[in-house]
Amino acid sequence: MEIYEKVTKDMITVSECGFVSELPELMRLDSGKPVRDRSDWELRRKELFETAVKLQYGEVPPEPEFLDLTLLHSNFFMKRPDIHMYNYLVKTGTFERPFYFKMQVILPDGGGKPCPVIVDGDQCWTYHLDGRFLDAAISRGIGWVLFDRTVIADDVNGRGRRNGRIYETYPDLDCGALMAWAWGYKVCVDAILKLELPVDKDYIAFSGHSRGGKTALLAGVIDPRASIVNPNSSGAGGAGCCRFVMKGQCIGGDPFRSETVDDLLNVFPFWFGPELGKYYGRPSDLPFDEHFLKALVAPRTLFISEACDDIWANPLGTLATTRAAKPAFELLGAGDNIFWNYRPGKHAHTFVDIELLANVINHKRSGEPVDGRMFILPFDDKPIL
Repeated sequence: MEIYEKVTKDMITVSECGFVSELPELMRLDSGKPVRDRSDWELRRKELFETAVKLQYGEVPPEPEFLDLTLLHSNFFMKRPDIHMYNYLVKTGTFERPFYFKMQVILPDGGGKPCPVIVDGDQCWTYHLDGRFLDAAISRGIGWVLFDRTVIADDVNGRGRRNGRIYETYPDLDCGALMAWAWGYKVCVDAILKLELPVDKDYIAFSGHSRGGKTALLAGVIDPRASIVNPNSSGAGGAGCCRFVMKGQCIGGDPFRSETVDDLLNVFPFWFGPELGKYYGRPSDLPFDEHFLKALVAPRTLFISEACDDIWANPLGTLATTRAAKPAFELLGAGDNIFWNYRPGKHAHTFVDIELLANVINHKRSGEPVDGRMFILPFDDKPIL
């Protein structure tokens, strides 16, 4: 097993950073009234959803008209009798224009007792092929629900927006690929609940990496059945910050700058809703920032996982919006439901990230002590944030 060095505050050297404008105020209604109680918060939630969700990603796809599940294959996983694997064909959408995708469920043998699961739409990546990655959860009594989000909506540069199966099923749907992929998480939860597998429905976690991390965060916002939401190295358009930019380098790494919303709109405009492009070159005019998105997870558990040598994902901006979201969690009596970690290494989804996610799940479920690697910064934030 790889040995990871201890995170210290001198791992990231910041050469330039700052806010291009102040973050929009989270705990104040558009009318100017302060948010003081849960009743005010419910009104504020609706306002945040209009900007941080609908403006940024587009409309939420409708509830499917039906859901059919066909078991394609089941066996013990990797010749281990303690692990069970099931592959399903998921048929859903509309009766007139149905579409299909595959879902894989991997569960530890708990003697019939329900176990937590991690829903992850990143089967289009390859990190699941590392046995340590899956086993970081399985060995801790946590299962997996895996699917390839790109079967739902294409992820190909240069084709423009609205390409993929979901747009064929819903030809009037006006959302970007990130929202379409996030909807896939919802369908998978529908599926595992319908199958009545031994899954603890109170401990369903959503996770994903990079663009999949943006997706996991958004999915956690639109589906309250996710009790733990874990975007990994999601950066701009995810857990990062639209208004905070930085330049710096990690020890042993190259100097780099953080990704911006303009970078995304230049290369991946189809990920987002049609309205976001109106703010190209004008981040200060955006009526939201990503602390709004994070606050919409409250009072459930939010776990932000990052890599030290991943300046592109804006580690300082991510911390800024995480801190800025905390008043919403505190108002709802969930101030201790925000977790974050900076892992040594580069932009990736590793078994260490899953070890820490498993720790958060088991901490919330059974009181497991919080891992000592949590809450350690790789930079000195005092003169910066």
